[in-house]
Amino acid sequence: MALENTSAERIQELVEKQRAFYATGATRDVKWRKAQLKAFNAGLHKWEKPLCEALWQDLHKSYEEAFMTELGLVYGEIGEAIKKVDKWARRKSKPTPLTGMPSSSYIVREPLGCTLIVSPWNYPVQLLLNPLVGAIAAGCTAILKPSPYVPTISKVIEAFIADTFADEYVGVVQGNRLVNGELFKHRYDLVFLTGSPSLGRIAMAAQAQYLTPMVLELGGKSPCIVDKDANLKLAARRIAWGKCLNSGQTCIAPDYLFLHEDIKEAFIEAFKQELAGLYPQGTEQSDKFVHIVKESAFERLESYLADGKVVVGGHFDKSRLWMEPTLLDGVSPDAPVMTEEIFGPIFPILTFKDRSEVVAFVNQREKPLAFYYFGSAEAGWDIIGRTTSGGACINDTIMHIANPNIPFGGVGNSGMGSYHSERSFLAFSHERAVVKTPTWIDLKFRYMPYGMFGLIKKMLMIHAE
Repeated sequence: MALENTSAERIQELVEKQRAFYATGATRDVKWRKAQLKAFNAGLHKWEKPLCEALWQDLHKSYEEAFMTELGLVYGEIGEAIKKVDKWARRKSKPTPLTGMPSSSYIVREPLGCTLIVSPWNYPVQLLLNPLVGAIAAGCTAILKPSPYVPTISKVIEAFIADTFADEYVGVVQGNRLVNGELFKHRYDLVFLTGSPSLGRIAMAAQAQYLTPMVLELGGKSPCIVDKDANLKLAARRIAWGKCLNSGQTCIAPDYLFLHEDIKEAFIEAFKQELAGLYPQGTEQSDKFVHIVKESAFERLESYLADGKVVVGGHFDKSRLWMEPTLLDGVSPDAPVMTEEIFGPIFPILTFKDRSEVVAFVNQREKPLAFYYFGSAEAGWDIIGRTTSGGACINDTIMHIANPNIPFGGVGNSGMGSYHSERSFLAFSHERAVVKTPTWIDLKFRYMPYGMFGLIKKMLMIHAE
């Protein structure tokens, strides 16, 4: 199934319709927002089966994995927003310093306005609809751009959105890079983009003329360190699960292994055993193992197999876009598999003697989206304190994305801004400072010729001390 590119005229029409609708002020009413969130929830229930069927068709993603990593997270975000949007949107009183008395000070959270949400193909439901929860809760309109690489799911999403919302409020645009270029020509009040760093740069360059605020959720090479005191059986199981989830096509997938040289062989053996536990019949015929999204991605992954020695896995079937989870040993740090984001079930192995080697290696490269350490908690906190990443786990992988109470986002090359729960609301909001001053009194100290300057200086210095 091929997607038809949305025309430039339709994109222009959609942008204008949403600006006109936002100008009516309808989206500012919090009760109205809650009604839209409830409609969103009802629509997701109605379209759950077609969405899951489309995920299977495009990615060979099982219902269980589709629900846990896609729809379930969206249901959770919607439910949280329905319960808490009144609190999130409420005007908040803040203290006023003596020099500002008798005024009152407030923060008003107002919607940014008309927004664009661009999502990738790897989690095409979650990464498009989770930001939409924030847009709706904050009172924004949204143009949604799903990925052309998963055409079945993108068409189902378009039908779901059209069935649930009027397009002057939430609309869908389809197509390839030409459509991205056309979209980025227009002015938005926020662009929320999940994708590659290269696409992030294109969007930023195009929107620079408007000084558009952006949330960028990108990617990178997330290291996975296994120290000599790690619980190898548990580490191998959690790492294998994190790498096999969506067949490694996850922005926060552990990208490469950094194994302490003392436990390297033991870990490789443990990885084999735990992989067999996850897939007793192997991954080739499993309905719980996602396939590679397209032929060009498969060919890129296949080329990485020449960058080292296969010590686990290595089998594949290009005709079915299936590739076995694979460990590669003897890899050069400068090889393509170590310089490009893998986005697949291949795990290159590096070794270290001392954690300072890991710190130096990670800090010399672009800041990753995720960072995984297996070993003692004390050592984990130490190495986290000497490196940086969008998020991190000690003795686990992936799970930081599943907690709505902590931010999810990148840093540097792996992105900017964060979201989930209230942070999604804030991503689509402007916190407006408001000072309300009474008219029954008008203190003279702030006016020229500053006759009370000595007193004011003392008051200001009190705050400085």
